[in-house]
Amino acid sequence: SIYRMGLGQRYGRRMQTISGIHYNWSMPGLSDEDYFGLIRNFRRQSFLLLVLFGASPAVTTCFVHGQDHGLQPLGDHTLYLPYATSLRMGRLGYQSDAQSSLAVSYNGLKGYAASLQDALTRAYPAYEAIGIQDEQGGYKQLSTSLLQIENEFYSTIRPKRVIQSGERPLHALRERGVEYVEVRLMDLDPFEPVGIQSRTMRFLDVFLLHCLLSASPIDTPQEIAALGRNQQAVAQRGREPGLRLERGERSVALADWAAELLADMLPIAQRLDQVQGDTLNAQAVAHASQSLVLPDGLPSARVLQTVQQEYAGAYVGFVKAQSARIRQSMLDMPIDAGVQAEFAAMAAQSWSQQRTMEAS
Repeated sequence: SIYRMGLGQRYGRRMQTISGIHYNWSMPGLSDEDYFGLIRNFRRQSFLLLVLFGASPAVTTCFVHGQDHGLQPLGDHTLYLPYATSLRMGRLGYQSDAQSSLAVSYNGLKGYAASLQDALTRAYPAYEAIGIQDEQGGYKQLSTSLLQIENEFYSTIRPKRVIQSGERPLHALRERGVEYVEVRLMDLDPFEPVGIQSRTMRFLDVFLLHCLLSASPIDTPQEIAALGRNQQAVAQRGREPGLRLERGERSVALADWAAELLADMLPIAQRLDQVQGDTLNAQAVAHASQSLVLPDGLPSARVLQTVQQEYAGAYVGFVKAQSARIRQSMLDMPIDAGVQAEFAAMAAQSWSQQRTMEAS
């Protein structure tokens, strides 16, 4: 609770209204080196996921009140960018200017852990000015360091380890190595009741396998900076015809780089299909290829079309209607009485454990 209060103090409460999907992924038998190679490639190629699955091209005017936002008016209390894919993953979203000074390398566990350790222990002047406690002795944040805890580090993907009770995530990583990766750039799909399609998850599996199986050169500070610029460009202009990205020492068309990646992914998808006895993985890759050729069908484009055509440009109207539909679809689904009773018992136990912890 204090950690989240600290987030509000540091970045404002508005930013905490943003939510997305965390997609956790692992493979048996992988080493730390394997996982970090995957992560480096993911960061290089994740622009493809923002284009294909970004679904936040618009915001309400109140969300960016008082900010130099650079957005365009769309309709009633709505701002947008015409080719945006995921404003959530752009400079107006769940980002931190303070963390721009963090050039975290993903060349290995030792270096990654050292970067986080520094951020967890280095005081940051703006957070020192907030202070840890208020005049009544209530806590405003956990610390005055650049990061209060490891989870405050905003990255598109993170190496993770299941922690033991009372254990710090960084300690768990250093002691027992990487157990899985946490993909953190997926927008909620507002047209899906659970926020993500099974086809999207199949594509993610193939994408992550491709990142794992491809050669993964070490990263450099220059590449880390370029990847940040690529992410901002795709978040704000990902559907713009002819958009170019930085790739090493040269500039390449997003469409060409994306087509190359999809072509490389197809054999992986086909091999998975052979093992699983269907064609769903290859279909997911084929659908992605088709979506890039016909971008009007991408989630970000669909959101803008729906907001304009059905809600007179009112983003809030669209969101409220989708929320109501999804809520009703969930309520209409039957639930087993035994499952309901189990959940009720778990909730009661959780409250009891919280009271015990706080009392001690």
